[in-house]
Amino acid sequence: MKVICIILGSLSLGLGIAGIFLPLLPTTPFLLLTAALYFRGSPRLYDWLLRQKRLGPYIRNFREHKAIPLHAKITSVSLTWITILYCVTFLIAAIWLRVLLLLLAAGISWHILSYKTLK
Repeated sequence: MKVICIILGSLSLGLGIAGIFLPLLPTTPFLLLTAALYFRGSPRLYDWLLRQKRLGPYIRNFREHKAIPLHAKITSVSLTWITILYCVTFLIAAIWLRVLLLLLAAGISWHILSYKTLK
């Protein structure tokens, strides 16, 4: 079971890191899942994850404060809308898919903005 937790945690970590660069892939939920899986599978990997300069603060801030830093909110919402609007304007022809993507962007924005802002 520990090996499965480590493998799934590593996969989740990869998706979380990709989410830093891809606006439709959420970073924090994948990193939280990674932390939970590493906690069950390997305390050494869990401690390593929390000590990481770039990834550790995501987990610690959310775990301790249930909050997202203002710059992360602005970046996430902006990149989401830029990507969706580009797709809707230039790539997607079907009206129903355009509406679906706009609703998805609104839902993502609402979800991100519903968390407290970390000061």
